[in-house]
Amino acid sequence: MSKPVLAYLLLGSNLGDRAGLLRQARAQLAAVAGPLAAESGLYETAAWGREDQPAFLNQAVAVRTALSPDALLAACLATEQQAGRERLEHWGSRTLDVDILFFGEEIIDTPSLCVPHPRLAARRFALVPLAEIAGSLRHPRLGETIDALLARCPDLLPVHPWTGD
Repeated sequence: MSKPVLAYLLLGSNLGDRAGLLRQARAQLAAVAGPLAAESGLYETAAWGREDQPAFLNQAVAVRTALSPDALLAACLATEQQAGRERLEHWGSRTLDVDILFFGEEIIDTPSLCVPHPRLAARRFALVPLAEIAGSLRHPRLGETIDALLARCPDLLPVHPWTGD
């Protein structure tokens, strides 16, 4: 095992018991990947990419993990699968989506994993919850903080704190 790294993940769901699926995902990721060091509130967000689908609940979490980046990706994919995730169409509705936003300060470009997440700076639904728990975190490629990226994010889709169904 290697020295633990702080990795930031984005959880999202727009099918079924969205809040329950995110709760289960947090528990499973903590059990498999390592303890959660921080978690944002839940945010209801308009669907991005394909707007003709139900709104998402999104949440950012920080996990202190000793897993390698590839092993963390495998844990994320297993968590999605356990929640019934089916990959039927690009940007389609889903029970659970788990994206790795950051893995420490590493820059990873492999066929299976690109970290930092390549479209993070253009997605308000990811930046808002991430800013809640890591606003001063610097993007290792762009050199800007999450707060600064959020302030100039071109995405105008609404992101609201979730008050419950």
